[in-house]
Amino acid sequence: MLLFAGPPAPAQHTVNVVTINGVINPASSEFILKMIETAEADSLHCLVFQLDTPGGLVTSMREITKGIMASEVPVVVYVAPSGAHAASAGTFITLSAHVAAMAPGTNIGAASVVSMGMVQDSVQTTMMRKATNDAVAFIKSIAEQRGRNAEWAEKAVTEAASITASEALALNVVDFLAPSLDSLLIQLDGHRVMTTKDTLTLLTRQAKVHYLEMPLRYRILDKISDPNIAYLLFIIGFYGLLFELYNPGAVLPGIIGGICLILAFYAMNTLPVNYTGVLLIVLAIILFVLEVKIPSYGALTIGGIISLVLGSLMLYDTDMAFIRVSWEIIATVVVTTTLFFTFAIGLGIRAQARRPTIGKEQIVEGSGEVLDEFQDGEGQILFEGEIWQAKSSDVLNKHDRVRILKMEGLTLVVKKE
Repeated sequence: MLLFAGPPAPAQHTVNVVTINGVINPASSEFILKMIETAEADSLHCLVFQLDTPGGLVTSMREITKGIMASEVPVVVYVAPSGAHAASAGTFITLSAHVAAMAPGTNIGAASVVSMGMVQDSVQTTMMRKATNDAVAFIKSIAEQRGRNAEWAEKAVTEAASITASEALALNVVDFLAPSLDSLLIQLDGHRVMTTKDTLTLLTRQAKVHYLEMPLRYRILDKISDPNIAYLLFIIGFYGLLFELYNPGAVLPGIIGGICLILAFYAMNTLPVNYTGVLLIVLAIILFVLEVKIPSYGALTIGGIISLVLGSLMLYDTDMAFIRVSWEIIATVVVTTTLFFTFAIGLGIRAQARRPTIGKEQIVEGSGEVLDEFQDGEGQILFEGEIWQAKSSDVLNKHDRVRILKMEGLTLVVKKE
């Protein structure tokens, strides 16, 4: 008996699709490189990054482009969906891909170098010229290696040129215009690409598509690298430690403050931070602490508020609009801080203005309790439900009982019972 069978079905290839949204930073860079490494280890047929970014850090962009260009697996960068863009660093990343594609209604370009430092104009001009020339050479080398329009790539840096998806296709900036991922995979089928390992023909029409999401770890690192989140973590961290100092033993505020500060320092390590701004914010916190310890009837708080506002505005040292603290968040922090310390100062002033409700005769020879360990012979005691400043030649610890010997103004002279 004869058996007739058709030709064997072609092996089904696997394509991983990864979505990259938002600012290009160390977290997204690490994630993208990890995806490339995984694709190579799994011998994937193709790796697609669906991109939508306003740009990001040059260091992170360079790491990504180097990783893409060294990849043994074909990497496709697809600017999508409609309304997305590949601006600034995103332009470099798109041009570096083995295959570049865009959805209708997207745009690419505006890759000019922006200021990242607060220096003198003459020095700034020289630095900008050097950075621009370096960026031009880099983007042209990428475009030439991928056979794309190097002339337009140069204009994207020097003139901040930006074009639509259809213009990008006409100018040979990208390879395909695809309204959807399915459409893109159909167009990619049969397209030849050259990787560092071999020249391959893409077979994607019937490929098995895996959609991958950024793991929680990378999402957290990406979120805390947001300039506004980093700023809030920094402020909350200091306030947590401040509350712990005012209320020793509370524990939780100190733990939260410590965690927030560690996360803030990580985030600031990934951002163009101006340390003058950091120091001004720290100075503001110190002034607020001193106001409580040494009441100045609001003078220190006013200085702290001014320092906090200036520090917040100067915190990030860049001209990039998406790397700065929003006015709304600065206003919220400043108003909240002002209200809190105004309330605290008001309580302090009223407490100082309050006259003793008992006579001197009733105070002398009275007994009180030490509120906290005396420092340099001075501290506070609780007597008849009121807090008094006191001094003593004895070593006094928290909760010690003391006998009042005499009064010197509004300060009590005490000894240990």
